[in-house]
Amino acid sequence: MWKEIITLFQAYMGKGLIVGWFLLSVVYLLVQEKRKNIRILFVYAPILLLLVFFNPLFAKIIYTMVDTEIYYRVLWLIPMTPVIAYAAAQLYNGLRGKVRIAFAAACVALIMVSGSYIYQDLNFHRAENLYHMPQSVVDICDAIEIEGREVTAAFPLEMLQFVRQYSPVICMPYGREQLVGQWNFFRDFLYLEMEKEVIDAAELARLSKEASCHYVILHEGKQVKGDLLAYDFVLFDKIDGYLIYKDTTMNFTLEPR
Repeated sequence: MWKEIITLFQAYMGKGLIVGWFLLSVVYLLVQEKRKNIRILFVYAPILLLLVFFNPLFAKIIYTMVDTEIYYRVLWLIPMTPVIAYAAAQLYNGLRGKVRIAFAAACVALIMVSGSYIYQDLNFHRAENLYHMPQSVVDICDAIEIEGREVTAAFPLEMLQFVRQYSPVICMPYGREQLVGQWNFFRDFLYLEMEKEVIDAAELARLSKEASCHYVILHEGKQVKGDLLAYDFVLFDKIDGYLIYKDTTMNFTLEPR
């Protein structure tokens, strides 16, 4: 269990500079800070949380109750950034002249080298709108929404985690659980068909109808064997590089939610 704890902590540390800076800040505040409320918040609480996190018995109990990947979230409770910021501000206030300027410049430099450029990570993208999600999701959801009722649509993998964040009335036959193996015991057949390198139009139409989907959304670059238009579908719209197919056999009349 100890090995698992250390592995999680090392993964959380990244380069380790922020954590090292945090530990130095805790030591500094332990020695210099006199106010009790600040000591409790920025010294005692972080130390207690670290002791809890590195407790093999506590870890074993949590591991038996939830997924192992959840345990590292204990570290989220540690106020690393506030502790570092407060310690740096206190030290800065105690300096004068050029030493203060040099310290401020050193802090800025440390912040810059302690992390990495966030947009190099494939999981992060520059915000395209106020919703902080792909504009294509917003545009497609707006296009297929019917005021006064819910509709069901099969979305490609890259959109799964965003649809529910944006619209409460656009339902999906499968969701983000398809992306996380331990969340489900099987893969949805419609999802598997949607993500094939070459989609079989007949099979996609059959599975879509079984799932009562009003719409099927495919990237226009996706290869499809056959034509959905031959299975009671019509091309409803083309938005942001995605084709929206509408099942004409589905009920689109207004129904109370």
